[in-house]
Amino acid sequence: MALNSSEMQLEINNLEETESWIKNTLIKITKDDTKLKNKIEVLRKQSKGKYNEELETKEKLYEITHKNLEKYTESKSQPYFGRIDFREYRREKETFYIGKFGLGDMTTGDEKVIDWRSPIADLYYSGAIGEVYYKAPIGVINGELSLKRKFLINNGKLEDAFDDTVNEVILKSSSDSENVLTDKFLQINLEKNVSSKLKDIVATIQKEQNNIIRSEKNTALIVQGSAGSGKTTVALHRLAYLLYKYKTKLNSKEILVIGPNKLFLDYISEVLPDLGINDIKQTTFEEMAHKILCLKDKIITKDKKLTYILENPDDENLRYILSSSKLKGSMIYRDIIDEYIKFIEIKDSNVKDISVREYILFDKEEIKRLYTKDLSNLSLNKRKDEIKRYLSLKINDKIRSILDKVDFCYEYMVARIKKSMEDSIERRKKLIQLYDERDTKKSQIKLDSKSNFENYFNEWKQVKTDKIYLNLFNDEEIFNKIVNKHIDHDLANYIREDLNYNSKNGMIDSDDLASILYLKFKIEGVPQNCEYKHIVIDEAQDYSIFQIYVLNYMVSNNSLTIVGDIGQGIYYYKGIDKWQKLIDQIFKTRSNYVELTQSYRSTVEIMEFSNKVLKKQASDINPTKPVLRHGEEVSIIKYKNNREFCKNVDDILQKLEKMGRNSMAIIGKTYTECKRIKDYLKKYSSYKWELIKETDKNFKLDRIIIPSYMTKGLEFDCTVIYNCNDEDYKDSELDKKILYVVLTRALHLEYVFFQGSISPILLK
Repeated sequence: MALNSSEMQLEINNLEETESWIKNTLIKITKDDTKLKNKIEVLRKQSKGKYNEELETKEKLYEITHKNLEKYTESKSQPYFGRIDFREYRREKETFYIGKFGLGDMTTGDEKVIDWRSPIADLYYSGAIGEVYYKAPIGVINGELSLKRKFLINNGKLEDAFDDTVNEVILKSSSDSENVLTDKFLQINLEKNVSSKLKDIVATIQKEQNNIIRSEKNTALIVQGSAGSGKTTVALHRLAYLLYKYKTKLNSKEILVIGPNKLFLDYISEVLPDLGINDIKQTTFEEMAHKILCLKDKIITKDKKLTYILENPDDENLRYILSSSKLKGSMIYRDIIDEYIKFIEIKDSNVKDISVREYILFDKEEIKRLYTKDLSNLSLNKRKDEIKRYLSLKINDKIRSILDKVDFCYEYMVARIKKSMEDSIERRKKLIQLYDERDTKKSQIKLDSKSNFENYFNEWKQVKTDKIYLNLFNDEEIFNKIVNKHIDHDLANYIREDLNYNSKNGMIDSDDLASILYLKFKIEGVPQNCEYKHIVIDEAQDYSIFQIYVLNYMVSNNSLTIVGDIGQGIYYYKGIDKWQKLIDQIFKTRSNYVELTQSYRSTVEIMEFSNKVLKKQASDINPTKPVLRHGEEVSIIKYKNNREFCKNVDDILQKLEKMGRNSMAIIGKTYTECKRIKDYLKKYSSYKWELIKETDKNFKLDRIIIPSYMTKGLEFDCTVIYNCNDEDYKDSELDKKILYVVLTRALHLEYVFFQGSISPILLK
């Protein structure tokens, strides 16, 4: 509901007052910032590279104060986006303005603007007008919410404001049978053009999204989010919330974000910095594994494999390629690796005594018991480290005990000589000789004990994961004992041949990375710099269960945010087809499953068209419900040749530009097809087009040609699907998923082109 003129004037006055206060505050903060910066420069010159405690203190202080300066600077043009009026039980009504950052008056201690992540701000997102409560650190706060107001502020000017009088985004119109979008504020934001980067949504977070963002940290949160539901943005805003809530226990360097490709990571790269958060590591699973394992081999990426599968449907080895990927991503394969590790452990536990000369320092049975039982919860090498540490605490006592035995032995020999020989030069010589021999032996035992102890553990701790994975298939004893027991003989031989071929040619299949990482973690332990307190896995349906199991190994307390969409699972041969499998096989009761079915991306017409494809999939997920923003129907266009196709594309682009839109993607099924499209456009189009490759790390969304599998997570003002005929998009589960992905990328306009006969997937 729009505001009346007097209410609007009051809000304009408040905004001007807040901006004036920020301006004055910035003058003081900037002055203090410059002063502190100059002081640091002086201290650096004085220290001349040496440690200076005052310098270290000032640098840490500057890091905090400069972030504060950045926060106030960014808030200058839009200090807040919302307001709530709340009366706590038995108190007076208070007004709270809510913004991206909390802004406090340093002289009075009052909060001028409340941070969107604060407990009371929860009422702005989830509270309904009337009696409400929110959870604060001191407990549950009850009261009455009398106003929820949303502001449209641009460049420091209040353009419009809306009051929430209802608590649902979508209502049924009583005057006609059509659904309408009643949230004008949300509608204005959704109508905006696509940006080259994903932006924060703090002003438009919806109730169901807010619940996910504020979920507890120490559980695996699994979010099934339909296309355009904002699942990626929500997952990243959740990180900002967790860092705010657990600021004393969690820092950004203890968080990891896993994305599907470098292009996607570039697309989302500005969300967290926009929220004032830096230093969160963002990487792909393949890149992360390559770094942890210090691999020199070139990775055969999941996208390269998918492209091969798409372009070579008649390959006689295709069934082995698919079966191999499926197996390597399963928990059955994890069990095979576990059995292999047990084999290594048994072989490794065949230990000897740690001895010096004829004496035993530490008995092999004690070492074996420590290794196989007492420390069995640790990785193999960490067990050895722990055994060494434990025994090193006892070694001096052991050496003394041995030296006592030596003394006793020589005392006995000395006593015999004294008893059997009269005092004489010869007796004295023999006694001196015995004493010298004893002292030499004791000295040597001292030296040899420490040396033998070190050598023992150096030789024992020789298990490395560099080539150990290959031995699983190349060692005949292990292959026959473990592999053949679990895997079909022909498939096992195919995997062995494939592994050896890749190894010989300096390559490694991305499907093998989870196994090698798991081997490393079980043998050497998780490296300290790879231990995280929270991990986000985006497009999680495209990861295997084994991959997610390995990622869970790297995080404490199952603290994961796992977001994805089963309907977009194009890596069907290894990915997750049901979230329940993930829950049953990894997390059990230590997880929370949530669905986001509302789509905020596309128009009703685009989503209804896409849902026809979703319904034809074998998955049992619910169809996407679009926020009711209407647009043009999806255009299906038959073309005779590529000259005609390019002319149509130019016409569409001209129409888009007249609408004030600028982001357009032509989507080919494979990269090979995209290269052909690029050639056609270069020859027949009046515009310049950019071809996106798998290795690209950044790009602009204007006028691009992109393979279907690389569009995951991206969105465009307009999409053109190239040649959606019965040859490119067959009636297969994979093609249904790929087509659903590409059909759900457009915000405003969508065109489906085909030559010959249209894909059977689009037929009723």
